[in-house]
Amino acid sequence: MTRTKRNVLLIGILIIATFFRFYHFTTVPPGLYPDEAMNGNNATEVAETGQFKVFYPEDNGREGLYVNLVALAIDATHAAEPWVVRLPAAIAGVLTVWGFYLLVAELFGSGAGLLAAFLLATSFWGIIFSRIGFRAILAPLLLVWALWLLMRSFRNDNRRTAIFYAVAAGTVYSLGFYTYIAYRVTPILFLLFIPFFRKNPGFWKRTATFIATTFIVAAPIGWYFATTPGSFFGRTAQIAVTAASNPARDFVVNITKELLMFNWHGDYNWRQNVSGAPELFWPVGLLFLLGIALSIYYAIRRMRKKYVTAENEALFPPFGIWLTFAWFIFGILPAAASDEGIPHALRSILALAPALIFATLGGVWLYRAIKKHWNVALAKSLMIIFIVTVAGWGYYDYFVIWAQNPNVPGAFSANYVDIGRAINALPASTPKYVIVNAGGVPVRGIPTPAETTMFITHSFTAADATAANIHYLLPDQASTIPAGTPSADVFYIN
Repeated sequence: MTRTKRNVLLIGILIIATFFRFYHFTTVPPGLYPDEAMNGNNATEVAETGQFKVFYPEDNGREGLYVNLVALAIDATHAAEPWVVRLPAAIAGVLTVWGFYLLVAELFGSGAGLLAAFLLATSFWGIIFSRIGFRAILAPLLLVWALWLLMRSFRNDNRRTAIFYAVAAGTVYSLGFYTYIAYRVTPILFLLFIPFFRKNPGFWKRTATFIATTFIVAAPIGWYFATTPGSFFGRTAQIAVTAASNPARDFVVNITKELLMFNWHGDYNWRQNVSGAPELFWPVGLLFLLGIALSIYYAIRRMRKKYVTAENEALFPPFGIWLTFAWFIFGILPAAASDEGIPHALRSILALAPALIFATLGGVWLYRAIKKHWNVALAKSLMIIFIVTVAGWGYYDYFVIWAQNPNVPGAFSANYVDIGRAINALPASTPKYVIVNAGGVPVRGIPTPAETTMFITHSFTAADATAANIHYLLPDQASTIPAGTPSADVFYIN
């Protein structure tokens, strides 16, 4: 494949990825889930004060990078709309596809890189979290780019360029610790570089540069956790499987459910999946299983020192295979180690990329086998059918089956957005009373479900609520509403 053709195909894939992440962006998904709104409210406060944080302790605590990016988006758009909270996620989703191509091409060849990027661009799992304002979407983005940059460092003969890549890798990688809890398992992946690259010239110097850069850039959040250890363990301790009556049994059950979610039963939460549907479209799921089987097969052949063709040696290189298996295992561990909502697509988000790598390996191997044992025309025809089917299903699955399902608005608290818009329609001089009956983690004295309405009405802080003439009340404070207040000025968050 020529470089020009490869670049044209990559640009086409990025266009597809952009379409899936920005089409109907302001209306799908509907509503704004309170956890998204919490990010938006913190970001609004940051945009007003300029006080960026490495960690935001409210709503069970969140690493700060995503909130800070939303703050920049709010400052640039001056809009209090759900799509603004989701804008960094959509951009991250597209950039992840690009980085995924670079990484897979570096590991397994450019053809595999293009197929992997296409599968991620059209993956429902990838699309849905690229359109929700959750910080987790930044974790795969930074990991794929960090892995690629570090590989470029180790494989570069120019010492200065290699050090530049090492610094860039450390910078990008360390930013991941400002994203999501599951990212904390990733340092183990980098240990794999030692047995495979330690004999490369300059390996230890480049490794030291990478590690030093990582520590320097991650130092602020590391210091924060060192001085407030409860923030590091807080959410993890709340949902850990170790709190169950039989942790060992539950962990095994969770692992089983997580493994089955790719081809059998996926996440049941409508906010994160078509409830119960496998996380992979079935043709991709079959290639995923084939890729795992072939990876194991060729690994065993090498261990037994049996012949492997040059073509298959390049498609199933030892480092790439070991990295993918380790990545996959550690990707599902955060969800398996929890005791809530298993299988859980959000907590398993780091497993998406290695799962698609296995599917890619299965797909490339099958294409070559058909081309070799039957004919080129059949292989190309089946490839085109596969590409069109996967892309078409990606659209239909997200924008028709999922987006038009009546369960989705409720999953995103669309009624709380409606309350906010109804309040915005009233004159600023009219006192508005919002009684929060719904339960949730208290944030500044008010349960989190109110965060959605607060974001839409720009009334998160006490000063902004006063300026908007909005009063948030708990049920036992309803008696403080002045007698004679019109019912149209009283709202209920249930």
